[in-house]
Amino acid sequence: GTGRRPLTAPRAPSPPVGGKWAPTAKTMTIPDPLTGAAMVTVPDTSPEEARAFSTSLARVPKSGLHNPLKRPERYAMYGEVTARAAAEMARPEVEAFFARLVQRTSPKSIAQATTEVVVTRRFLDNFGGDQPRFAAAGRVVPGDRAGQFSTAHRWPFGPVGLITPFNFPIEIPALQLMGALYMGNKPLLHTDRRVSIVVEQFVRLLHFCGAPLADVDLLHGAGPVAGAAIKAGGARSTLFTGSRAVAEKLCADLGGRVFLEDAGFDWKILGPDVSPSSLPHAAWQCDQDAYACSGQKCSAQSMLFMHQNWVDAGIEDALKKRAAARTLSDLTIGPVLTWTTDAMLAHVGKLLAIPGARLAFGGRKLEGEGAALIPARYGAIEPTAVHVPLSSLTDPAHFATATTEVFGPVQVLTTYGDEEVDAVLACLERMDAHLTAAVVSNDPVFTNRILANTVNGTTYAGALARTTGAPQNHWFGPAGDPRAAGIGTPEAIRLVWSCHREIVTDVGPAAGDGAALVTT
Repeated sequence: GTGRRPLTAPRAPSPPVGGKWAPTAKTMTIPDPLTGAAMVTVPDTSPEEARAFSTSLARVPKSGLHNPLKRPERYAMYGEVTARAAAEMARPEVEAFFARLVQRTSPKSIAQATTEVVVTRRFLDNFGGDQPRFAAAGRVVPGDRAGQFSTAHRWPFGPVGLITPFNFPIEIPALQLMGALYMGNKPLLHTDRRVSIVVEQFVRLLHFCGAPLADVDLLHGAGPVAGAAIKAGGARSTLFTGSRAVAEKLCADLGGRVFLEDAGFDWKILGPDVSPSSLPHAAWQCDQDAYACSGQKCSAQSMLFMHQNWVDAGIEDALKKRAAARTLSDLTIGPVLTWTTDAMLAHVGKLLAIPGARLAFGGRKLEGEGAALIPARYGAIEPTAVHVPLSSLTDPAHFATATTEVFGPVQVLTTYGDEEVDAVLACLERMDAHLTAAVVSNDPVFTNRILANTVNGTTYAGALARTTGAPQNHWFGPAGDPRAAGIGTPEAIRLVWSCHREIVTDVGPAAGDGAALVTT
């Protein structure tokens, strides 16, 4: 369904800080993104009220709430909390509750919303029991003499920040939050006010499942207030998922102590091998990658390089037909929360001004039942694709326009031939966001050529390759930047939420004046 009924009992949840749910003097009303009507109120934390959050964060020791030598029983405790939370989220009524909440705050089809909840639950399934302590595993290396050895530990940062966006209201904050807690950190958590009620309900679920109330501080309200509190609290590391501009500001404000999953202008290459049987799936996957969640995914397909063989096979017509089947009634297309309609259409106009560019499909304001109710502060356009000649992308100004990320249902198409693969690679080299990518080909020579000369952190390869739909069973994150974050796996948790500490043990026995090694 469209999810247009009002949320029950609109209210302003009190943000937890220092183990207590504290009220705020002011609240803000979040409008229904489908109608503009008041939907829910959330705390509007003031800078003065945020001092309690920075004070709470500043009290956290650098050695964390636990580590391999301090309160190691908490690893097992969080394994138990995680297992209970996974069991709760497996209950049909709980799954439906979170899916509905996701859909209402960040409109997307019920299938997309439910998948987000299921991925979160499967992550919790993966990390129940002893997995938190396994994620903190180190190694031991023999020393130079008896009684000497070095132990590598994964050590927490202690006080940390966690800032997450609107587009995945439960998956991103839940996975990163749990990783921070497993490693022994205390996070100050902030997520976009438009969806913060979702993560607030997840935190309450963790409390219900036995998580200590004081382990997480949840700050609702404006982003700048949260950023200032994280800085004032002395966060020793902060994970940020969101826009490139905010990421760079945080990096400057926090002295570079950040991990980032920021902009994602993601590309897909359709290789030279195509058959009648491969066309339907490729068209379906390209449509999903570009337009599911109305294109509001950091992994959304932004540029599609189509080999001439695919063009000859009719890929553009297949894409157009699939895009036309998306409707507001089932939220397979819907409001865009960070770009207005005018801004998106203006960008489409800039794309069409590139020499040789043409509108493949879309390019119009979304019409139909309910479209007029979408608030003007948001955007609503048809799934859109603009074809830009590969030759025009050699001009830096045209390239900058064509590779501007629109966090909405807009993608750029271009065509290449066998002799133009190097030109395609040159385009990929010039891009500066390296989150996801796809090489749709079963030709190992072609695929290896592309993979060997690119750097995207999560790259899918093969005839069924995609750019979106990151599950819980593999690493997901950007590459090519020392600040690049990861999510979803033990390796990602160790990278983002812990640091390396080496402890060298040397207990003897002593060998005379210490100049000689013990040999017997």
